[in-house]
Amino acid sequence: MMEAQWTPTPCPRPPSVVFLLMATSCTWLLPVTAPQRVPIDPQAAPEYAHSIRLDGDIVLGGLFPVHSRGDRGTPCGDLKKEKGIHRLEAMMFAVDLINKDPELLPNITLGARILDTCSRDTYALEQSLTFVQALIERDGSDVRCANGDPPIFTKPDKIVGVIGAAASSVSIMVANILRLFKIPQISYASTAPELSDNTRYDFFSRVVPPDSYQAQAMMDIVTAMEWSYVSTLASEGNYGESGVEAFVQISRETGGVCIAQSLKIPREPRKGEFDKIIRRLLETSNARAVIMFANEDDIREVLDAAKKNNQTGHFLWVGSDSWGSKIAPVIGQEREAEGAITILPKRASIDAFDRYFRSRSLSNNRRNVWFAEFWEENFNCKLGMHGKRPGSLKKCTGLEKVGRDSSYEQEGKVQFVMDAVYAMAHALHRMHRDLCYGYPGLCPRMASSIDGKELLSYIRAVNFNGSAGTPVVFNENGDAPGRYDIFQYQITNRSTAEYRVIGSWINKLHLNVEAMRWKKGDPSLPPSVCSIPCRAGERKKVVKGVPCCWHCERCEGYHFQASEFTCELCPYEKRPDANRTGCVPIPIIKLEWHSPWAVFPVFISMLGIIATSFVIVTFVRHNDTPIVRASGREMSYVLLTGIFLCYAITFLMIAAPDVGVCSFRRIFLGLGMCFSYAALLTKTNRIHRIFEQGKKSVTAPRFISPASQLAITFSLISVQLLGVFVWFAVDPPHTVVDYGEQRTQNPTSARGVLKCDISDLSLICSLGYSILLMVTCTVYAIKTRGVPETFNEAKPIGFTMYTTCIIWLAFIPIFFGTSQSAERMYIQTTTLTISLSLSASVSLGMLYMPKVYVILFHPEQNVPKRKRSFKAIVTAATMSGKLSQKGDRPNGEVKTELCESMETNTRGTSEGRT
Repeated sequence: MMEAQWTPTPCPRPPSVVFLLMATSCTWLLPVTAPQRVPIDPQAAPEYAHSIRLDGDIVLGGLFPVHSRGDRGTPCGDLKKEKGIHRLEAMMFAVDLINKDPELLPNITLGARILDTCSRDTYALEQSLTFVQALIERDGSDVRCANGDPPIFTKPDKIVGVIGAAASSVSIMVANILRLFKIPQISYASTAPELSDNTRYDFFSRVVPPDSYQAQAMMDIVTAMEWSYVSTLASEGNYGESGVEAFVQISRETGGVCIAQSLKIPREPRKGEFDKIIRRLLETSNARAVIMFANEDDIREVLDAAKKNNQTGHFLWVGSDSWGSKIAPVIGQEREAEGAITILPKRASIDAFDRYFRSRSLSNNRRNVWFAEFWEENFNCKLGMHGKRPGSLKKCTGLEKVGRDSSYEQEGKVQFVMDAVYAMAHALHRMHRDLCYGYPGLCPRMASSIDGKELLSYIRAVNFNGSAGTPVVFNENGDAPGRYDIFQYQITNRSTAEYRVIGSWINKLHLNVEAMRWKKGDPSLPPSVCSIPCRAGERKKVVKGVPCCWHCERCEGYHFQASEFTCELCPYEKRPDANRTGCVPIPIIKLEWHSPWAVFPVFISMLGIIATSFVIVTFVRHNDTPIVRASGREMSYVLLTGIFLCYAITFLMIAAPDVGVCSFRRIFLGLGMCFSYAALLTKTNRIHRIFEQGKKSVTAPRFISPASQLAITFSLISVQLLGVFVWFAVDPPHTVVDYGEQRTQNPTSARGVLKCDISDLSLICSLGYSILLMVTCTVYAIKTRGVPETFNEAKPIGFTMYTTCIIWLAFIPIFFGTSQSAERMYIQTTTLTISLSLSASVSLGMLYMPKVYVILFHPEQNVPKRKRSFKAIVTAATMSGKLSQKGDRPNGEVKTELCESMETNTRGTSEGRT
């Protein structure tokens, strides 16, 4: 029966909004070529002119990019030998294997309806409408043939599932149609993360992992390479944009990697567009690593632009699976692509397919409507007068052989095409087992219609070993697990370029860094960082908004690097180490004996001790001579003891501090001066009282005997000792380490000073009483300045006190004026000891050296004189004072005589009382 010819009438209103898309494509319902009936010939029908049809009990649809995108308004362009022909032949090969397998879908024949998408989503949408024709109910009630007979419709194939498509943009467009008719779809190459949305693409599954896994794998590579500053480059469209979006999202979640720039390659790039992209990438030249989600044509143009701009070797390319291990993008641009790291889903070459495809010829492969075009393209020849290749090419003989007369390498997605077909077959097999158990062939439940939603549940539950021996499974979103091989494009020593496997990613990265090679074979990792890592002891001051860019700031002073971003102050007793990454104890020092600050005071003290010891020995040996007796032997020994202690305190001040040394310092620091000035004060007070009493009466004043003098002196000394003991009780002596004394701006010079816990205030209190005695003694020296200069040491005592006051007046500003100096310990200790030694030396030199001189070198002057009464002696002394005012010089005999007389009188009084 002839097929009816239709008159142009509007298309029937479809029951769903999707048919709005079909309103302009009524030709699939309404052939309008001839007014008469034509014979029904499926092979010659126009609807099959650009598709492959394999009859079967169950028919699967197939979408493959047999041709590239056309230019200037034409839908299709050049033939794609590998991506198109290899892949669709893989589907037909898989269908053949399944139909021959007695265990898989026994007694059931799989068929196929394969369409060309021409690498364009809109064209693919039009083609995919073929898959839903059988599900659209045709209303022919208003249609009649020219002779009035009812129309006869060609029954379209009922598609139960679709294999494809390749490009993510095409799969997204087709999936929106297929889900409305509940037709499951399994893609062999679409990797856009958007397709993992099970709420929008619930009937979509894929045997390749989504780009979210790929993006994670690329992020792991970047992290392993220690690249923290990268740019991204994407081809416009779902694949490129969603891939980059997934990478950027992961970088935000994990941190550690910053995106310098995110650039997009337009679908229709203008002239100079790729040069502009290279120049923009160079604006952030530190971001040498470029993450690429781009098609192979764009990859090639980018490499060419880098070559034109003399940037060979600058960029570190990280390519997605669209680059993979393909030769096409890098031919003639090997140097520009050197070192590129690419990623590709784990795959294996199917040897059975190689044998199958190599055996294809024009005679045995008539079912492939594009095989003749492939034959011309592959062998660079022309098939007769109607060949599609222009020009004066050689004529094809038909005897050419694939792999012998042309190069052949299995396309990378062949494995996944076969796995997709097998996944559909296994789902149908399990569905048949459950619905048609024990029934040979299709049972009525499956023959009438196969529920797409039910079939989808079987698809998601499949679990089998695929064509490469790897498991084929789907998660709840229809995604395959992530399994990738990682390649690097390397140029060997023989100047041959090749992709080498350097690692893999199966849920985590396994990277062989030692196998990596960069420009000129350099194995060291090239950098791609915004800022170089800070050195030890430097903190990062992050640039606002760009966490991978920072300025390095040195931790200054006593701060150390506590973390990557902070400097903290070391504890008070510590300082930063050499790297400023931690703190170390500050070295503790004390005044050493060999220090110049100690040598000079010790030398003076030793001389003073020797001199003092010599004077004491001399006085002891000549204890009963008139000069010694006239000096007041008891008070002289007390004074000499104080002088000795003033010299000896130097050794205690320089000795290493401990509790014992600190205790002795407290006791003897002011005791030597107290002994000296208590004795001198008692002497001057005695002289003053004698002459004041002599002016009033001839009786001797009270308490002028040696015993009384000693009692007064030790009473004064006991006050000092009492204060020291109170000090001991209130604040027991101990040592401290003063870290503030030598805390210099440069921590390396900082030192802790080990010393006794004697503050400046405590020192003043300890010496204050002695200074008070010294000042009081000076006052009495001034009062007795009118006494004849040879009378009982009044004048030498006065000179001694004047000089001592000058010494201590100089000591105070030196001692307290250096309290902030780094050399404080040395200066103050040296100043204090030298001041004590000078005070003792003045007393020793002015009061005792003249006497020792007379005793040793003029013994003839050291003889007793005749004795007179106390009144006569005082009168003589008074007269002597008056004569001295007139310029006469007395012979000094009065002094000795007075002392001897008072000593004799005192002893006589004591004996009489006894």
